[in-house]
Amino acid sequence: MALPPLITAQEFFGLPARSRARISPDGTKVAYLAPWRDRLNVFVRDLDSDWADSDGGPAAERVTSDERRSIDTFFWADDSRHLLFLQDSDGDENHHLHRADLLAPGEPAVDLTPFPGARVLGAHFLPGRPGTAHVGLNARRPDLADLHELDLVTGRLTTLVENPGDVLDWLPTSRGELFTFSLDDDGDHLLENWNGGDRRPIARFSGHDHPLAVLPRALTPDGTGLWIGSSRDSDRTRLVRVDLMTGEQSGVDSHPVHDLDTPRPEADPRFPSSLILHPATGELLGARYLGERQVIHALHPDFAEVLPRLEELSDGDLGHVSCDATGTRWVVDFTHDRDPGVTWCYDHGTGRARRLFRPCPWLDPGQLAPVTPITATARDGLRVPCHLTLPVGVEPRGLPTVLLVHGGPWYRDSWGYDPEVQLLANRGYAVLQVNFRGSTGYGKAYTRAAIGEFAGRMQDDLLDAVDHAVERGWSDPDRVAIYGCSYGGYAALVGAAFTPDRFAAAVSYTGMSDLPDLVRSVIPAARRGVQNSYLRYIGDPDDPVQEADMLARSPISRVEDVRAPVLLVHGANDVRVARRHSDRIVNALRARGAEVEHLLNEREGHWFINPDSNVELYRTLERFLSRHLGGRAEP
Repeated sequence: MALPPLITAQEFFGLPARSRARISPDGTKVAYLAPWRDRLNVFVRDLDSDWADSDGGPAAERVTSDERRSIDTFFWADDSRHLLFLQDSDGDENHHLHRADLLAPGEPAVDLTPFPGARVLGAHFLPGRPGTAHVGLNARRPDLADLHELDLVTGRLTTLVENPGDVLDWLPTSRGELFTFSLDDDGDHLLENWNGGDRRPIARFSGHDHPLAVLPRALTPDGTGLWIGSSRDSDRTRLVRVDLMTGEQSGVDSHPVHDLDTPRPEADPRFPSSLILHPATGELLGARYLGERQVIHALHPDFAEVLPRLEELSDGDLGHVSCDATGTRWVVDFTHDRDPGVTWCYDHGTGRARRLFRPCPWLDPGQLAPVTPITATARDGLRVPCHLTLPVGVEPRGLPTVLLVHGGPWYRDSWGYDPEVQLLANRGYAVLQVNFRGSTGYGKAYTRAAIGEFAGRMQDDLLDAVDHAVERGWSDPDRVAIYGCSYGGYAALVGAAFTPDRFAAAVSYTGMSDLPDLVRSVIPAARRGVQNSYLRYIGDPDDPVQEADMLARSPISRVEDVRAPVLLVHGANDVRVARRHSDRIVNALRARGAEVEHLLNEREGHWFINPDSNVELYRTLERFLSRHLGGRAEP
């Protein structure tokens, strides 16, 4: 037995040939991302063209020209002429809304929100208001989003309402009404009707139930209701409709076992929304639930006819879904654990389907590793869902292992393709992903079990999952590394500092090392939103007792105990976890001669976007792990 051929970091983390296709409202064209000058840009081609043709050929038209940073989020305007996309500067997360015009292919894209240092904080496209968007923008004050009306053709931006100081989000409706979300002193989310500044309370949602925001949420097409995920009077999140006149909640849909799929961080566009909405009408078509695999419930009779035809196209999970304005022509993609996916076109009028492309046709699924859901039991009896990926071609006994910890922690790992996981498995490592307490998607009690447990029981869940893998013979206890991004990077540093005998190496990618500093340095645009997350789960650094506890749970307070080699990776422009969180650990370890490596990228932020940045990161990672765990690395 032997490992399959080594797949390079460039093959895993270079640019896909094509990705994320979206059909135009008129059903004639498809927009998608493809490489240009080593960055992802938006291309358009006729749906009925020959998709085997090169993107440099006459069938494809490039409509954006960003040479500095890959584009990852775009969408059609309702006129099928304009494409809109979001872009920040070197990872600063100040995303601006840009417009590209298909009728002016030689013209550069227009920045529709051209205010230095400002960011788009919500954009709404209302049925019956073509050519118009309602945009939340913090151009007047960095900590407040005012509501503006944006003419997508002329670029004219008109201020509709200035934020009085507490509004977190604006919800304009197709009926011309305006609703707002804010927080009260206890952290509850308040939904109010805004009538010329007079605010009428509509509904209150527990901050305990919604640590980040009331998500998902979408206005009904007629503007009289709001669809949300709710766990009121239940441990599980189900789909309900909130009446915008009375505030009453009525059930729309639920699953007997699973939560409504929880929204992933906005920086991870791999995951589609849990609500499937018609792009033209805003009608609710379906809802996604997630257990070991995805389950979709069709909630509209037309979609109930289409969904089975889509699902029979692949044995993967249905990903992004787009259709034309009539709901006849569909472009969808799928995810699979051993394949980045495949994109299909389906015509419900004729019943015909056609495969358009695979994002990474050079990857052979037969050489990639299956991802298997497993369950470990924590020391206090809690059952902890995990995913185990074992390298193919070798006996799964006594393997070097990477404990890969997800970020958030309000997030979850799931079955599907992850290039990190597949690179590590290809190098010969078992990969263990743990949905420790605090992860979302397993009921609100499971998430709330993380309150006050940073560097406590959340970390115990990781250690107990490793013990589970060791006891079953998969993992060599002397060759386990802990690695993660953001919260996962914090967990890696905690593992190295608080349990120095457990790990042979630790890797922190934009991880936090000082919890009081993390909470104090939240950027103005997000400061009001952390009451139910950071303050409730980690602590309030303005309280001296809580600050002392937070510092005791911070790796910076235990850096003298670190004995394993450590790799720290950071983007210099990170606005979520400032680079000093890595710098201080590096300086402290170097001062006492400990083994530490530091990769600082001057053109990235909290997540690396550009392919050259990611290839450098993962080549550094594989060499580091090879030295300390013995797996393979590129020569």
